[in-house]
Amino acid sequence: MTKYALIIPDGAVDEPVEELEGRTPLQAAELPTLDELAALGRVGTARTIPEGQPPACETALLSVLGYSPEHYPAARGPLEALGRGLRPGPDDRVFCCNLVTLIDGYMRDATAGYIGTAEARRIIDDLNGGLPDRHMRIHACDSYRNLLIWANADPLAKVITTPPDQILDQPAQKYLPQGRGAEPLTRLIRWSQQILAEHDVNVVRRDLGENPATSIWPWGYGPTPNLPPFRERFGLDGVVITGADLVRGIGQLIGWDVVDVPGATGLPGTNYAAKGQAAVAALDGCELVCVHVQAPDEAGRAGRAEEKCRALEAIDREIVAPLVRRLRQERQWRVLVMADHATPVARRAHTADRTIFAMAGSGIDSNRGDAFDERNAEIGELHLDRGSDLMEYFLRR
Repeated sequence: MTKYALIIPDGAVDEPVEELEGRTPLQAAELPTLDELAALGRVGTARTIPEGQPPACETALLSVLGYSPEHYPAARGPLEALGRGLRPGPDDRVFCCNLVTLIDGYMRDATAGYIGTAEARRIIDDLNGGLPDRHMRIHACDSYRNLLIWANADPLAKVITTPPDQILDQPAQKYLPQGRGAEPLTRLIRWSQQILAEHDVNVVRRDLGENPATSIWPWGYGPTPNLPPFRERFGLDGVVITGADLVRGIGQLIGWDVVDVPGATGLPGTNYAAKGQAAVAALDGCELVCVHVQAPDEAGRAGRAEEKCRALEAIDREIVAPLVRRLRQERQWRVLVMADHATPVARRAHTADRTIFAMAGSGIDSNRGDAFDERNAEIGELHLDRGSDLMEYFLRR
């Protein structure tokens, strides 16, 4: 029996960065195991965001996992709620709900300076104490990430929302919720700005030179996809290790076991070593283990090139290296490392550019690459216009 490992360094792909001497973070970071896999196996590129679709993480992740976004449209809010263990009713609407920093009406920070979870929960508790619509409630999650559940919403509501990290340094007014049912959300946003203007948490954050949480920002509303089980599609069971509620939710929908790892937060300070150890242990009882790491994406959206390098190096050292050592104990094994999308530090947002991958192991011939980076992927032999096709190639070639 072949053992498989899938490692997803979220948002790892980038563009040349001036402070890295014109290199991308993947080129500047020390990645000995990833570079070895690139030299040992095949590297290439794939389009995980279909033409004309926004570069949403849920879209890219479904592509990586072998589910065509054209056939399985999804929205982030319901998936994160599922990953969080919430079970909204059939007439409820679920939104992601960031704490953000608006300055002079412009979206300056989609994370409110990576506000601490304890601070964020104080804010959310205070907001919930006086929400203007009794059918709405905000569920505190981690740091700036929260969920808004609108109970018994208008069944005909068709609200259009915009992710805050896609409108950085732009006037927020232009991107307020639109469409039928949007007015209560717009009212909620403006009310939150009044409450948060002089909130105790924000007073302290300003004194410390940190970005305050000046507003909530609902987004990510839409359908929960009806995904066929992974075993039904590919004949394998899987285990997923992640600190991101979105990936937990997707994992549950496709029938994978979700392993909770202490310290796995989906933030730059995540416990890389614990995730690597959990992945190694999971291989004893499953055919495929998937490890998702959000940290490179968070560093990219914060515009922090050095932090992105450190995150990539930790993934290589604490996750990829121990997993490859464990896989090599098997007679048959394969590993696929694939970024779901690009998050350039200069843009501080996802882009729809092609992503890259490296695949190595039993039956996978050596390619032309010698490093896991954007340049080597471009000269690789395998380039897919539909990223969702790669999973079939990886598992059954």
